[in-house]
Amino acid sequence: MTDWTDPETFAAALDRAETLEKGNYFEAFEEGATVEHAPGLALTRHASELWAGQTLNHQPQYWRSDAARERGYEEPPVHPDYLLAAVMGPSVEALSEKGGYFLGRDDVTVHRLPPAGTEVHVESEVLATRDSGSRPEYGIVTWETTGTDADGEPLVSYERTNMLPRREPLATDGEGGGTEPATDAPAVDLPDELVAPEGPYFEDFRDALDRAAERDAAVAYRHERGRTMDDVLVSTLPLATLNTARQHHNADVMADSPSGAIVAYGDVTRSVALGHARSDERTHRELGYGDERFHEFVTAGDTIYGFTRVLDADGDPEGADPAAVGRVEFQHVAFNQDRRPVYSGTRTALVERHP
Repeated sequence: MTDWTDPETFAAALDRAETLEKGNYFEAFEEGATVEHAPGLALTRHASELWAGQTLNHQPQYWRSDAARERGYEEPPVHPDYLLAAVMGPSVEALSEKGGYFLGRDDVTVHRLPPAGTEVHVESEVLATRDSGSRPEYGIVTWETTGTDADGEPLVSYERTNMLPRREPLATDGEGGGTEPATDAPAVDLPDELVAPEGPYFEDFRDALDRAAERDAAVAYRHERGRTMDDVLVSTLPLATLNTARQHHNADVMADSPSGAIVAYGDVTRSVALGHARSDERTHRELGYGDERFHEFVTAGDTIYGFTRVLDADGDPEGADPAAVGRVEFQHVAFNQDRRPVYSGTRTALVERHP
């Protein structure tokens, strides 16, 4: 039976697994198309004050009720820079996560500074697409993005322009398309083939399992995102949940420990890995977890990636509408920049069906 967390076996699986990419290439955008961004923030006073304080924006109307009332607000509004960032952020996954250059932003209009608690909805329209004259591997896209409240009233709007990588460059040097050469199958206990789902819905996972059942294959794939462990993840998050274990914040004590340094809280490592996985699913509701193991120390500076294997996809979700969701069982593995497993566990969730 394959041990998917054996370091040599897992490294071989990574070499053969497809990576589920995040973001869109230039070719995905057509003038006039509208993109509704699913993530959205509920603006909070804490986040607004954190942004303003850390950027030295200390104008009193954003902090004190009396100063806000003097300027016509019933209560301190959120800071406009925080508001703009809260509208920009949710648009990144669909528009620019592929890594193109941010060329500029224009016609930024703050329609209204709302109070904390306002829920932000974000939508973008493709205004223009064009080739890049200097970089054939890129194209240029301009969007108009608008953030509204729950009632559809505009809060912020702007135009921004990015270079985006093309899936296929306009011109090449004749050396081919850059496809990585196939590697020989390693001498480890793995199925002959690793299959990836074609989308994030329940039917995509079930179809992938059906395809794998017809041959010696497993449904297993990589997630593109990585998250480097910084002070916020390693120390701030545990302390924010009242976890006072010294291994997460006492460097003096941990210098003489087996790790030699402060280590990340296992639940943070686990959450990063599951976050990577969920970004490639239409998760409806979490049901449960099991067989969780932590394989190696994770310390500040380590980068955590995610790998997923689909174990089962059940059309009877027990208590939920089977026409809307299906039950999927996964195995998730978190691995570090050295391609070594650091966490593994199973997870069961209800996943949305195709609309």
